[in-house]
Amino acid sequence: MGALSSRGDPRSRPAAHLTHLCRYCVAVIVSSVNCRSVGIFDSGFGGLSILAALHDLVPTESLVYFGDTKRYPYGPKPQEMVRRFSVEISRYLVREFDVKMIVVACNTASAAALSHLREVMDVPVVGVIEAGVRAAKAVSNRQSIGVMGTVGTIASGEYQRRFQGENLSVVYQSCPGLVEFVEKGETYSDQVLVLLRVLLEQFYSAKVDTVLLACTHYPFLSRAISDVLGREVVLVSSAEETAFEVSAMLSEESLECESGYEGSITYVSTGDPGVFADVGSQISAMRIDGVRHVDLEDLC
Repeated sequence: MGALSSRGDPRSRPAAHLTHLCRYCVAVIVSSVNCRSVGIFDSGFGGLSILAALHDLVPTESLVYFGDTKRYPYGPKPQEMVRRFSVEISRYLVREFDVKMIVVACNTASAAALSHLREVMDVPVVGVIEAGVRAAKAVSNRQSIGVMGTVGTIASGEYQRRFQGENLSVVYQSCPGLVEFVEKGETYSDQVLVLLRVLLEQFYSAKVDTVLLACTHYPFLSRAISDVLGREVVLVSSAEETAFEVSAMLSEESLECESGYEGSITYVSTGDPGVFADVGSQISAMRIDGVRHVDLEDLC
């Protein structure tokens, strides 16, 4: 009687079947891990500009947006306090939503907490400062740039350090009061224009040709800022550049969600969910509903 071939030997079939099953299980596990959400947080509505850009760029990714509207604005607050808020929110996003990456969609929080978050969190963390600086350098023709940000962002010195050593003329201007207008849904009014004319006066004398909006709330004021400075001045927002950076990091870290998957958006706020939905929808032109409320004590 001739020997059985390995193809015909029934004993070989379970092993082959198990190998195929194991590969399938690994693929399912990897897919499940990759399709976890990306967490995005800001003191309020400013980061919605990054949320929109990221959703357009990678629609397969599910996103969780956390607006800390109960404690906004971050700009005037001490850096130590903003750092504590940022850690609380980041840990909450990992604990409650198992996010695979965190986007600090706030310039003040990026300046105060980005380095610390990268040390203490077990997921990749992306900020907004590097992307904005890169874009401003690329578009300025006369190498004359204005940077407008919150009091906390400008005082932190992070943008000054990023531009240091460059053959550029850079003017920095802190802009108290602007975030509060955006948070009320007031992005173009006589009061906004008056405040902008006062705050941005030094940009005229410096003859800047590019202005970096170093706060994620400020893109919602773009029309008003352009009317004050003139249409020839280029406004640079870090939203789109940050979205490209997040997309690239997802690829580098092998965290991309599989193609064909339809990503979802979840909204969380420490403030009033109804107000968040109404004001957020108004200023971002996105439909925002089903906002979840979280109490501050649940962040600890």
